[in-house]
Amino acid sequence: MSLPPGFLDELRTRTSIVQVVGRKVMWDNRKSNQGKGDMWAPCPFHHEKTASFHVDDRKGYYYCFGCHAKGDAISFIRETENVEFMEAVKILAQEAGMPVPERDPQAQAKADRRTQLVEVMEMAVRHFRLMLKAGAGAAARDYLTGRGLDEAAQERYDIGFAADAWQDLWDHLKGKGVEDDLILGCGLAKPSNKGGKPYDTFRNRIMFPIRDPRGRCIAFGGRAMDPTDNAKYLNSPETELFDKSRTLYHHGPAREAAGKGQPLIVAEGYMDVIALAEAGFGASVAPLGTAVTEHQLAMLWRIADEPIMALDGDMAGLRAAYRVIDLALPLLEAGKSLRFVLMPEGQDPDDLLRAEGASAVQALLDKAMPMVDLLWQRETEGRDFDSPERKAALDKALREKIMTIRDPSLRSHYGQAIKDLRWQLFRPKPKGGGGFAARGGKWQKIEPVRATTKSSLLVASGEAAQTHLREAVVLATLIRNPEILPEFEADLDRLQCEPPHHGQIRDALLFHQPGGTGTLEAELSEKLGLDVVEKLLSLPHVALVPAVRRPGDAELARMTVGETLAKLEADRGLAAEIREAEQDIAGVADEAVTWRLNEAAQARNRAWTSQQEDKTEYERGRNGAPVSRAERERFDALLDQIGFNKGSEG
Repeated sequence: MSLPPGFLDELRTRTSIVQVVGRKVMWDNRKSNQGKGDMWAPCPFHHEKTASFHVDDRKGYYYCFGCHAKGDAISFIRETENVEFMEAVKILAQEAGMPVPERDPQAQAKADRRTQLVEVMEMAVRHFRLMLKAGAGAAARDYLTGRGLDEAAQERYDIGFAADAWQDLWDHLKGKGVEDDLILGCGLAKPSNKGGKPYDTFRNRIMFPIRDPRGRCIAFGGRAMDPTDNAKYLNSPETELFDKSRTLYHHGPAREAAGKGQPLIVAEGYMDVIALAEAGFGASVAPLGTAVTEHQLAMLWRIADEPIMALDGDMAGLRAAYRVIDLALPLLEAGKSLRFVLMPEGQDPDDLLRAEGASAVQALLDKAMPMVDLLWQRETEGRDFDSPERKAALDKALREKIMTIRDPSLRSHYGQAIKDLRWQLFRPKPKGGGGFAARGGKWQKIEPVRATTKSSLLVASGEAAQTHLREAVVLATLIRNPEILPEFEADLDRLQCEPPHHGQIRDALLFHQPGGTGTLEAELSEKLGLDVVEKLLSLPHVALVPAVRRPGDAELARMTVGETLAKLEADRGLAAEIREAEQDIAGVADEAVTWRLNEAAQARNRAWTSQQEDKTEYERGRNGAPVSRAERERFDALLDQIGFNKGSEG
């Protein structure tokens, strides 16, 4: 069976030979370089102990230096699965999501035509090169020289010039005996609507050949010399050779440079790519449309795990970056992502290189922004979040974007990163303390906690000491009973911790992600320092709390935290009313002041004498003292035995 031209090329482009071979071999991690797609393993075709079997993912070939077996992904499937050629093609096509074309009896004729089209394109390259060197190309040469491209650079990239004439290229190719349908099939000319000769697609433009990964010219990009031209840049129309959604400018050389360790940079235009490559950034490519496509992303990830999107420093560049985010999120995999660099305002990479040199570009690349940061910037920049409704809208928008990520583990990490950034936006930075604190969405080491006269519970007195004690009870109970932490996350978020180390523990609790291998206590000790957690849990009034002393009773812990938080809120409410009343009394006092103070005091008393159903091991006697329920039940049983009425308060 013959296959249509280009099908096998596309199949090989979409297939990672490392993944195909990796199902049959164990890679030698000491000898392999996964980042470059340069992998080594013992040969699956002959018995050996050394890793002499080499796989080059970028070239798509394998070779054994022992038995000399060689081939591509298709031949590997044929040899290891013992199948025929077409069966191997079907296996790979199914994995790549490509339908195998129906039988095409004229495939060879089409393949021959494809070869002819490539030959015509190369003839056009040579003609455009000659025109650039001729008198008609003087202005184009001056322009290129002004952009920093000397004659040697122009030669390296086969840059040419299309004359300002209707049939210059057409007449040249016809003079070489090229048939009409081949010129039209290459997209080099268009039929006349008036019945005359076809006319050239490109006129009065600097011409950039667009080549496939194998180096064959498949299209052109032309930059207009006339500033009034409607299209500053014009690409070839789509043809049998050219599909712009599946093509990258400078693909082949960039793949080779990336294989040598250079970062893969995605710029917006031909001149940006050439300028970057000339400045030493050889692994540079550009898409050939208004936006990066899904197919181009797959091609980029075949070259490098984290391509850097280098976009112009204007609103158009920023919008392009935002579109890439929406496209890339559902396609992300572990180890496959994007980073972003935005040029200074009003500049593109070429402008920056000419103004400040390669070091300025390198400085930007070193600070390339992770995709999650740009997603956050898009959803928050220029907006106010001064109300619960606006914050909820932000959460909803971010949640919807994160849910498009298919990989569960990656989705979880994105969620945690967004949570870190949200903390950075909505919470004040800690003023002091020890261990680690949340800053800029990361844990950063700060000075160790030291007891001070201001925060020490041994010397504190009055309401401040009571507040510190209750905060400690809440935090310690949650540490020992992490299963109830999600229920109190909102209350914990509002908790106004006064001692600095209390604030750090609160932040760490809110950063906690369930599902870890160790205990929450061990996790906090590692982040904040063992002394901070031990100090909290060993405080006498904390150590005596049943929910802290004997963790595991979720209902007891839930009641302890709920009642203590209610008392804290009531105390703070009363304190606020007293402060306002003091101000009012200094002015014109009336009965409203007394009423407000009375209401606040009653709210505080209700919190202190909670009416919740008592499910703990204690109850209160008539004098208010706590009485063990178990001891009370034994005492009542004893009274029954000696004839007293059960339940009497003796």
